Amino acid sequence: MRRAGSLAGSRGRAYGVGVDWPAAEPIETARLTLEPLRVDHAGEMREVLSDPALYRYTGGKPPSLDELRTRYAMQAVGRSPDARHGWLNWIARDRDTGAAVGIVQATLKPSGGQLEAEIAWIIGVPYQRRGFAIEAATAMVEWLGDHGVQTFTAHIHPGHTASMSVARRLGLTATEVIEGDETRWEGPLAHSDS
Repeated sequence: MRRAGSLAGSRGRAYGVGVDWPAAEPIETARLTLEPLRVDHAGEMREVLSDPALYRYTGGKPPSLDELRTRYAMQAVGRSPDARHGWLNWIARDRDTGAAVGIVQATLKPSGGQLEAEIAWIIGVPYQRRGFAIEAATAMVEWLGDHGVQTFTAHIHPGHTASMSVARRLGLTATEVIEGDETRWEGPLAHSDS
C-alpha cells in the first residue's frame, strides 16, 4: 500500500523520470462528470474556450481547433516529454445536459520529498457563476489527495476575483511570490479524511 504523501508510484518507485505518473480517472460530483482529457474533446472545447473574455487575466486568445487538437494530443499522454512532470487534465461536463462546461488540470512534480500539484481551472463564460469551478476543482483536489498529493499551488492574476474565491475555498492562501502578472497561491490538502 502506498502511504499518502510519499513519492512512491503505483509500482513502488519514486515519481519522476522513467516512472508512471498517476493516470486521470473519471470523477463524478453532484452536478458534474470530470472526464480524462482526450484529443476528441477539442471540437466541443473549442466552443467552450471561444469567448475572448476568458483571456482577460491570463492573456492569449481563443485557440483554434487545430491548436487544441495539438495541445490535447500532448497533454493526454499524462506526462511532460522529459517525464519530470505528470499532466492530469479533465473536461468538466454538466451531468444533466451533457455539455462540456470547462476544464481542470494539474501538473504534478516532486517537491521536498512530497508530491505537489500546480492546479488550474477554466469554466466557459456561459457556465460561470453557477459554482462549477469550485465543484470541479474540489473534486480534482480530493482525487489528487487520494493519490498522494500533499501540496497545491495555483497562479492567479490579482484582479481575477472569481479565481481567488475558488482558491480560498480550496484552502489555498496567497503568497508574496509574483510570477509574471500572477500571484502564487499555495496550501496543504484542503480536505482530510482523518
